[in-house]
Amino acid sequence: MKVLTVGGAMIDTIAIIENSAIERMSLLNAGTSFLLLEDGRKTEAIDISMHCGGGAVNTAISFARLGFDCAALIKIGDDRRGEQIMASLAEEGISAQWAIRDERAPTGSSVLVSSHDRNAGVFTFRGANTLLEPEDIDERAFAVDLVYIANLSNEAARCFPLLVETARAAQARVAVNPGTRQLHAHGRAFRDALPEIGILSLNRHEAEDVLALLDHDIPDDHEPLPFPHDLHPPALAQRGFKAHGRTVAVRAFFRALVGEGVDSVVVTDGMDGAFAASQGRMIYCPAVETEVQGTAGAGDAFGSTFAGYTALGAEPDFALRAAAHNAASVLGFIDTSSGLLARHDLNQRLADAGSPPVVIGWPL
Repeated sequence: MKVLTVGGAMIDTIAIIENSAIERMSLLNAGTSFLLLEDGRKTEAIDISMHCGGGAVNTAISFARLGFDCAALIKIGDDRRGEQIMASLAEEGISAQWAIRDERAPTGSSVLVSSHDRNAGVFTFRGANTLLEPEDIDERAFAVDLVYIANLSNEAARCFPLLVETARAAQARVAVNPGTRQLHAHGRAFRDALPEIGILSLNRHEAEDVLALLDHDIPDDHEPLPFPHDLHPPALAQRGFKAHGRTVAVRAFFRALVGEGVDSVVVTDGMDGAFAASQGRMIYCPAVETEVQGTAGAGDAFGSTFAGYTALGAEPDFALRAAAHNAASVLGFIDTSSGLLARHDLNQRLADAGSPPVVIGWPL
């Protein structure tokens, strides 16, 4: 099965800092936190390393390790960072036929500060990622079974409708993981494309951005979701999604998106697990317990794995469990791709007797 990924390509520089060398300040009511470094003082790092990243690269590596014939449509600079990304694609067996070098800007780059058991701070320079334009979209690249469109940066997000249109004209299934910036700046284009999206992958914050784009007359659902006595209901099941002063229950949100024409929707909420809707059912999968080393790339692993197994014809319950396990494996590493599993290894984890988590579901 052939896959094309579209989106960002970055070089991530990751600095690991001892918890004792960096302070975290959390705001009680805002639900946000900040890192504090001593002004004018060098902070010793445990390690500083460089890795390839970005949504299109992360998901391409994920698909390749899952056994798909994969190519990436990316924009990189004519520089050493671009060479490093090209070398990484070649090492993973990913076609770089549609990787475009652009002399107008350097390859994108990020600096991640890893401390307090997660990638706590990220500085991003998007570079050439912003320069994707209609002339770069070659119809031949879309002669695949699945097109996975990751987060698009700035001006590149203007190409989103054309990307979806080109994929559908080639009769490819379209999977999308939009970012918050894209949804804020180009929300109308995203909303208009919903009927053409086969698989929509979101985190909770992105889901609430999508909710803000939907009609205000979504029928509410006051019926509580029943959970087994040994499973504490996740926060989303209790609070729902919130946007622009309104609150919509989880099931009502999924019904609205399916009603817009999306075949499958998945929403992740970190260690609170993930909900998905497909084939007339809504399902929930708890997160796989793991020791977290870094959080970057977990969302890309989850979305690409769910889309990949869905494209292969797996039942939604199985695809959701596979996504949870692959994302948990990525959380065990500081970078975005070292933890991505080969399909054999992932299937082995899923086949182990009594392998958690157990998926539960309700009629949609």
